[in-house]
Amino acid sequence: MPEEHSQTTMAVDELQAIIQRCQILEEADFKGEDFNLFLVAGQKCLEDGYAAQLLEVIQNEKNKVIIKNMGWNLISPLVRCIFMYKEEDDKRKHCLRILDQLAQLCNPKELFLGLLEQIEQTSGDQVCQTVMLLLQPLQTVLLKLQNKKAYSVGLSLAMIMNQLTPLPVPYTKQQIQEDKLGLCQCCNAVVDFAKPFVNEVVKNMEKSSEYDDMELKEELLKFCMKSLKYPLLTAQLEQLEGIEEHPFRHFATEIINILWNIRELIPLVFLHHKGKSPPWENQEFADIERKNSADSLACLSYLMFVQHFGIECFPVVFSPSYLLLCNMTHIEVLLKRTEESMLSKGLDLFESSLLRMEDNSLLHDYLEFRDFINVPQDLVKIMTLCPMEHLRKKSLSILQLFIDKFDTEGKYTLFRCLLKTSNHAGVEGYIIKNIKDQIHLSLTEYDNVWFTGHHLISLLDLVLSLPEGAETDLLQNSDRIMASLNLLRYLVIKDCESDNQTGVWTTLTKIEQNFLKPLRVGLNMSKAHYEAEIKNKKENRKESHSSNTVCSVTVSGEKMPAMTTGMQLQVLHSALFTFDLIESVLARVEELIEVKIKAVMDENS
Repeated sequence: MPEEHSQTTMAVDELQAIIQRCQILEEADFKGEDFNLFLVAGQKCLEDGYAAQLLEVIQNEKNKVIIKNMGWNLISPLVRCIFMYKEEDDKRKHCLRILDQLAQLCNPKELFLGLLEQIEQTSGDQVCQTVMLLLQPLQTVLLKLQNKKAYSVGLSLAMIMNQLTPLPVPYTKQQIQEDKLGLCQCCNAVVDFAKPFVNEVVKNMEKSSEYDDMELKEELLKFCMKSLKYPLLTAQLEQLEGIEEHPFRHFATEIINILWNIRELIPLVFLHHKGKSPPWENQEFADIERKNSADSLACLSYLMFVQHFGIECFPVVFSPSYLLLCNMTHIEVLLKRTEESMLSKGLDLFESSLLRMEDNSLLHDYLEFRDFINVPQDLVKIMTLCPMEHLRKKSLSILQLFIDKFDTEGKYTLFRCLLKTSNHAGVEGYIIKNIKDQIHLSLTEYDNVWFTGHHLISLLDLVLSLPEGAETDLLQNSDRIMASLNLLRYLVIKDCESDNQTGVWTTLTKIEQNFLKPLRVGLNMSKAHYEAEIKNKKENRKESHSSNTVCSVTVSGEKMPAMTTGMQLQVLHSALFTFDLIESVLARVEELIEVKIKAVMDENS
C-alpha cells in the first residue's frame, strides 16, 4: 500500500517540480524540454487518476503563464481519460473541468490546433463523442481568435463534417431513435456551435448594407452546402409517428435558418449561386465540386418545395411552370441516383412541382429544355429497372401526371420521344394507350390538329409497325402489339371512312403492309414453333417416363432457369395463349376493316 501511495504521489511531485522550475522563468525562456516534461508529468497524473490535483495546478493563478503556453499539450491524454471513465465518475468530472479551464487559459492559436488535431485523429465509434466533447472548447477558442478567424471557423467546420461524412445516416424510425453512433445528436450540436458566427455575420450585415467581410459568410455557406449533401440528402425527413422532435428535421430547419439569416437562401434556390469557390486547376476536383454542389442544391429544393422548410420566406410571385423549370435540374440529379432515399426525394420533388399545375397548362416550348426530355427518360428507367416496387409504381403515376400537364402539342412531342427512346414494350404499350385517349378526346370533345390528320398519321407510322417485321419477337413485344391493335380497332370503329378525321383510311394500305401482314406471318411462324416445342417436350417426357427431368428452355431469346419438363410445358402453353390473344384481336381488326370497306363499296355501287 505505501508503495502504491509513493508511486502516485511521485506523478504529482514530478508535476509540481516542473511547475516550480517554470514559475521562475520568463515566458520567452521556456524550452522544448520544459514542454515535454510538463506533458509527461501531466499525462501521468491523468492516467494514475490524479485529475483533481492536476485541476488544482491549472487553477492556481501563479501557473497562469505556464498553462497558457503548455496546457494545450494535455488535450490528447485528457480526451483519452474522459472516455475511460463513466458519466457519474468524479474523475471524469474533474477531467471535464480541466478541459473547460484549458479553453479559458491556453494560447488560443495553440489550443485551436490541438483541438483540431484531436478531432482529425478520431475515428469509428468515437467520432461523434469526440466532436461533441470538443465543440464547446473549440467555440470558446474561436471566439477569442483575432487573426484568420473566418479561415479557422471554416477549417473547424470542414474538419468536423469530413469526420462525420463516412458515418452511416440512421434511416428507419428505429435507427433514428437508437442513434447508435450519436450522429443525430452530433449534427444538431454542430449547428449550435456555428450560431455565434452566424450572429456575427448578421450583425455586420445589419451595420452596413455593403458588407465587406465576406469570408466568414462564405465559410458558413460552405458548411450549409456540405450539410445539405450529408446528412440531409441521405436522411429520412418525413414526419415519423412516435418521434416528437425528429432530429434531422430539426437540423434541416436550422440549416435553412442559417441560409436565410446570411441572405443566401433565395439566391441559392433561384439563381443557383454556388459560392465563390476557387477555380480548380485540376479538372477532376472541379467536377467533384460541381457534383457536390448539384446534390446540395437538389436537397435544398426538396426541403423547401416538398417538406416546406423556409417556405414562409418564399416570394409568392412565380408561376408553377417557372418553379417546375427551376426544379427540373434538381429532379434530374436525384433521379439519376440509385439509393432509395435520393430517388424518393427526386420523385417527391417532381410530383409536388407537377401538382401545383393545372392539366394541359404546360406549354410544349418547355420540351426544348434538355431536362424536360431527360427526366421522363429517367422515370422510364426507374419504372423498368428499379428493384423497389413502390418506386416503380410511383414513377409510372408521375409519368402520367407529367403527360397530363402538357398542352396537346407537348403531349404529341413527348409521345414521339418516348416511343423512340424507351426500348421497353410495356412502356411503349402504355404510351400507345395514352395516344388512344388523346385521339378519343379529339374525336368526341374538341377538334385537335395534333391527334387527327397528317400529324396523327406521322405518329401512327411509329405505333403501327413491327421493329423487325415478321421476325419480331412477338412474345417480348406483346404489350406494345396488343396496345397497337386496340388503337387500330378503336380507329376503325370510331372514324367512318366517309369522315376520315384521323386519316387512318387514307393510310390503310401502308398499315396493312407494315403492320398487319407481317404480324399475321409472325404469328403463324411463332405458333408453329411453339407447338412443335410442346410436341417435342411431350414425346421426350413419354420416353423418359418422368415429368421431373430438369433441363433448360429459351423464351424470347433468354435462357430460363433450370425447370422440370412440366414447368417448361406451362411456359410454352402460356406463350401460345398470348399468341391466341393477339390473333383474336388481329382477326377482329381485319374483320372490321373488311366490313367497313364493303359497306362503302355497296354505297358507291
